Order: sequence, then structure tokens, then C-alpha cells
Amino acid sequence: MKEVGSLGVDEGRKMVSKKSKENRYQRLSDEIDLDEKWFPLLDYLSTFGLKDSHFVQMYERHMLSFQINVCSARERLDYLLSVGVKQRDVRRILLRQPQILEYTVENNLKSHVAFLMGLGIPNSRIGQIIARAPSLFSYSVENSLKPTVRYLIEEVGINEHDLGKVVQLSPQILVQRIDISWNTRYMFLSKELGAPRDSVVKMVKKHPQLLHYSIDDGLLPRINFLRSIGMRNSDILKVLTSLTQVLSLSLEENLKPKYLYLVNELNNEVHSLTKYPMYLSLSLYQRIRPRHRFLISLKKAPKGPFPLGSLVPTDECFCQQWAGTSLDKYLAFRQKLLLKEFAKKYEK
Repeated sequence: MKEVGSLGVDEGRKMVSKKSKENRYQRLSDEIDLDEKWFPLLDYLSTFGLKDSHFVQMYERHMLSFQINVCSARERLDYLLSVGVKQRDVRRILLRQPQILEYTVENNLKSHVAFLMGLGIPNSRIGQIIARAPSLFSYSVENSLKPTVRYLIEEVGINEHDLGKVVQLSPQILVQRIDISWNTRYMFLSKELGAPRDSVVKMVKKHPQLLHYSIDDGLLPRINFLRSIGMRNSDILKVLTSLTQVLSLSLEENLKPKYLYLVNELNNEVHSLTKYPMYLSLSLYQRIRPRHRFLISLKKAPKGPFPLGSLVPTDECFCQQWAGTSLDKYLAFRQKLLLKEFAKKYEK
């Protein structure tokens, strides 16, 4: 009798547990055709911060990923964590590439990680590459990824030793139609600016994201803006070869305000940008304005064009070479200026 009773208790517990799971996923079952066999997997994935809305996204993107048993899923995600993927990035990876739960460690994950290491990517960066381009696991190493690398070396002209750096800057370069991306952007820059091939190769090495940018909505408006402020094609080419990330900066929130500050406040001509293209990459509120205002407050700013060279060094070097004051004094001044700016913004 005692055994029967204990069995009854166990069965009762199972029933309660099953019922609570059904209640737990009630909202989810209203959205998708939920199978109770998926509950252990959903419980496990919940430990990475996935909620019902995330499961709906995964289901709509790739329903078959829910048919993986929890042990296999755990083995695969444990492997990704072991090669440097951060716990906090697992959710983002699963939302973008739920198929990753289907990829076995031995036949897929290990070979792709070995491929990345073979490019010269250090172990410490592998996890970041996976988090930024999880879709690379869906591409064959032999039939897709290696041919892309060969194309980058043989056709584009990127040095084999630079490949690891290029992939770290933009892992997506491995999973796009590189021949089309390269040819269209090279032809555009060549025709638009008279850019020689080696200049475009330099741009890709420094900022491979260039190969993802739209020509009509990304490259052309920024080139036209630089023309509109008085730059010739040869100047624009110098700036882009030196600082290709200019092509990623917002026109309204970044390039235009910095240009206006350059001519109206710093009393510089536009041609100074060819000597100091880095000016365009510096923060207006965190670097340019505070240093300019600080030197004015110390009466150390020249009457003519403000020296853009003072904006380039680190805060420590700036204080020693240009301001002749302590770093603490400058940081306190900058903080006060930022707070004023912040208050002004919220008064509007």
C-alpha cells in the first residue's frame, strides 16, 4: 500500500509540474502551435533571458529549431560558450540564427571555429566574431567560406596577413556575395572620384564595412556633402583613403555639425580637413568643443585658425603640450560643459 501511495504522490507531482508548465507557456501557446515535448528546451533557453516574444520570433524564423532535444542544444551552446561566446550574446545569436541549435559540434561548429583561427583571429576574439555573424555556421567551409577568402586575397588584393584584422572589423564580409560587393563599389569609387584600385583596397582594409554600404543611400550622399562644402574629388579621395569610416557617419547628426563648428567656431578652412581628416571622426561634444573652449578659458587659443593638431592627442598629452594644466582640471571643465549642454538640451 505504501508503494502505491508513493507512486500516487509522484504521479501527482508530475501532473502539477506539467500543469504549471502549461500555465507558464499559456501565452506562448496562444501565439504558436506549441508541443509539450518542447518544454524542457524552452526552460533551458529561458536561462539565457529568452521570453515568449523571443520564442515566437525563433518559431517564425525557423520552427524546426524547437524539435532539438535539450541535451543536444545544451552541448552545442556549451561549446559556443567554451570558445568565448558571452552568456549575454546567446539570446541575440539564437534570435538571428535559431538554426544554430541544429548544428552539431563535431560536424559543423568545430570546423568553422578552426577556419576562423586559421585566418589568424586570436582565440580571445572568436566569440565576438560568432556573436556578430552567427550565420557563418550555415555556410560550407570548403564551398563558400574558403572561396570568399581566396577572392579577397587574389581578386581584391588584401594581404593574407591582414585577413584576420579585416574579418575582425567586419565578420559579415565572409557571408556576403563578395564579388558583387567589391566590383560595384570599386567601379563606383573609380568612376565618381577617379580612385585608383590600391586606394580602394586601402579603404576596404581600414573599414571593410564599406562593402556593405548602399551606394545610393550611403556612399553618394556623403561624397556629395563633401563636395558641397568645397572639396575637390582629389581631396575627398585623400580623406576617404585616410579615414574611410567617414562613410558611416550621419550627415545631419555628425558631419554637418562638425563642419559648421570647424568654419564658424574654429575659424578653419575646409581644406584643413585634408591634413586632419581625423577631425571628422572625433566627438564634437566630448573632444572638439571642450578642448577648444578650455584653451579659450585659459587664453591659450590663437586669434586665427584654431590648431586642429590640439584635438588629436590623448587628454594627458593635450594637457601637457597645449594647455599646460593638470588632467583633473581639464576633465572637471569638460564635465561642467557637458552638464550645461545636457541641461540646455532638456530645456527645449
